[in-house]
Amino acid sequence: MPVATRDKVRALSRDFGSQRRVASLLGVSPSQVSRRIRSGGVDPDNAEKVDALEHAMARLLRLYEPEAAEAWLVGLNPHLGARPIDLVRAGRASELLRAISAERAGSYA
Repeated sequence: MPVATRDKVRALSRDFGSQRRVASLLGVSPSQVSRRIRSGGVDPDNAEKVDALEHAMARLLRLYEPEAAEAWLVGLNPHLGARPIDLVRAGRASELLRAISAERAGSYA
């Protein structure tokens, strides 16, 4: 059974320390994040972004401490030509996940 979007948003809020930070990372207003937690309702495009961020963070936390994982997400990645979080916002999760796999394999070292 899939994990509900509201549960993913709650987990991300714990990982990043606040709902406001999750909103900032996703490029949405903090009220949208609060609504997602209360109602669980979210449009398909934003649900995909939540899924991508949650999946990416789970994988990054296997490699790094939380602060370093967040820094990796928001920092410029020269191999991607963008910040990883911008791939989440653009719906390009597969590129992001490949970059994390390469990071884990040491391909970017």
